[in-house]
Amino acid sequence: MSATMTPVRSYLVRPKESWLARLFDSKPFLVALCLLPSSGLLIVFLTYPLGLGLWLSLTDTTIGQRGAFIGLDNFVSLFDDQIFWNAVGYTIFYTAVATTGKFLLGLWLALLLNHHMPFKAFLRAIVLLPWIVPTVLSSIAWWWIYDPQFSIVSFVAVDVLHISDHYFDFLGSPWPARWSLIVANIWRGIPFVAITLLAGLQTISPSLYEAALLDGASGWQKFHRITVPLLMPILSVALTLSVLFTFSDFQLVYAITRGGPFNSTHLMATLAFQRAIPGSQLGEGAAIAVSMIPFLLLATLVCFFGVGRRKWQQGGDND
Repeated sequence: MSATMTPVRSYLVRPKESWLARLFDSKPFLVALCLLPSSGLLIVFLTYPLGLGLWLSLTDTTIGQRGAFIGLDNFVSLFDDQIFWNAVGYTIFYTAVATTGKFLLGLWLALLLNHHMPFKAFLRAIVLLPWIVPTVLSSIAWWWIYDPQFSIVSFVAVDVLHISDHYFDFLGSPWPARWSLIVANIWRGIPFVAITLLAGLQTISPSLYEAALLDGASGWQKFHRITVPLLMPILSVALTLSVLFTFSDFQLVYAITRGGPFNSTHLMATLAFQRAIPGSQLGEGAAIAVSMIPFLLLATLVCFFGVGRRKWQQGGDND
């Protein structure tokens, strides 16, 4: 007679989790919790100032006095302001010329630093000096270079080389002053472009150039067919950042010319500051600053769609 034995099963009663434990097991809650500090910083230091600037642009607020809501009157008055339109035109010209110069010279410098050469690490550190020096300090140095009486350029040209009989007044008339600011901005921005593009060049495999060499490709063909397509994603990001930095430039221009002579070197940022703080018209200054937003958004969209073109990495076009 076979005895059947019924197995004894032990059931462990799992304690019920509290709502707090379930909350911390939730992935969306943990993501939101981790983003909370950075979101708070963005709200305090970005969203609030931006919202305040938008509100001030719709009022006639002055320093020390509350303003009333006037709608779009500040923006309407800017359409008849010739100084504002001069600032818009020079800002676009300044950004286009300076960015082009920085990228041409920065790409050339990055290609040089990408080759094996003695003291390569030291040279890369030296290249960064214009970028890491405080903007105001380098601007004061350029102001001394452009000074009509104490300029080193005038001293060398007149007293050393004797190729001129008078000192140069770089900042005394509109167009020489405009070009002088562009030169100073290019000098300061080249390191950012060069180091950024150099980082991109370091990611390109040397085997691609070796295969192209075996196929008989020339130096220009290797640059055009390999370097440029593979460098284009990082080039588009660096280009957009450079455009944003240049378009919203303030310290360099204000430290060297303060918008002069005759308001000819005002950028939109320096004009907004002049109207808002020395001119005490906070509403009008805020309206000029808000007018910069469409240009900055356009540059950001160019970056967004540019980075999305993944087939640049294969040298082709998007579908």
